[in-house]
Amino acid sequence: RLYVDKLDEVAREFMEVIHNLRDEKNEMPGDFHHWLNRWALETIGVLALDTRFGCLEKELSNDSRDIIKYIREVFQLTWKLDVLPSIWKFYKTSTFNKLMALLDELTRIVMSKVDEAIIRMENNPTQSSDSQSVLEKLLKVDRHVAVVMAFDMLMAGVDTTTSATTSILYCLAKNPDKQAKLRDELRAILPKRDSPLTPQNMRNLPYLRACIKEGLRMYSPIAGNIRAAGKDLVLQGYQVPKGTDVALASIIMYHEDKHFPRGGEFLPERWLKGESSSDCPSAKQAHPFLFLPFGFGPRACIGLRMANLEMELLVARITRQFEYRWNYDELKLVSSLVNIPENELRFEMVEVDE
Repeated sequence: RLYVDKLDEVAREFMEVIHNLRDEKNEMPGDFHHWLNRWALETIGVLALDTRFGCLEKELSNDSRDIIKYIREVFQLTWKLDVLPSIWKFYKTSTFNKLMALLDELTRIVMSKVDEAIIRMENNPTQSSDSQSVLEKLLKVDRHVAVVMAFDMLMAGVDTTTSATTSILYCLAKNPDKQAKLRDELRAILPKRDSPLTPQNMRNLPYLRACIKEGLRMYSPIAGNIRAAGKDLVLQGYQVPKGTDVALASIIMYHEDKHFPRGGEFLPERWLKGESSSDCPSAKQAHPFLFLPFGFGPRACIGLRMANLEMELLVARITRQFEYRWNYDELKLVSSLVNIPENELRFEMVEVDE
């Protein structure tokens, strides 16, 4: 929550981008997903390095463009090598070699950004610890850990956050009654569209957080979790030796009525205390380890809190400023290490009254 002011500044700038991107039908362009990537990278730059990459400017720098492009390709190639059948462990295939070359180039670009930030911080350190980036905070503890953390944030925080945000916006666009309910909640803390979001008033947004959880359940950005068995196991009669990768296909179970009644419907109320009913049973009735969009324990996503904050800020800003609709076929996701939309994200964005 220390970063609310800086991240909200990025989100508010993105509102201007959305305003200017609309066509004569108030629709977003076919490459709106790419613009969401740009917002995500700009946000991660602020979080990790306290650096503005200029991703929301009309012209994108070559480095920023390459970071977004290479991250997408790395995820796609990793999916092909680690999830689909491949002999790369025995023979270095062309796909493997391409992945290594991409990672080398991506590492070069990202590390140049990290090095620039370190030099700036050493020459002009931030006085208030509350205003320091993740990198600057960790540099005081362990330089190597600081660099690795910043690198991982830039690598892992673009496509994942974009995909998750797309899912939430799509679900709200398809369910105008839920969107209106969320807007009413937002109006209570944001009397004007440009009223500031603060750590204090963001505590009063339970329905926003419920919408985010339900959006992640409906259209998860990842298919599930993969873990190596810590010991020899027997699962449904199958012997699973220690060290074997075991995949939990969460994305399928999220939609099963036996886990989430009316699983095919977008019902944020299932996540709220006191709002469950026979028509909308509480999500807490599901197994506590079933819904884990960010994993759990020491292997959980290190960016969980930051990703949630980014999504809360952007969804809040968009919903407070625009009434958005989806006028096309149902959203389809392309399976990869991170699921990405197959459709063009032509949301209709109509500005709401103050």
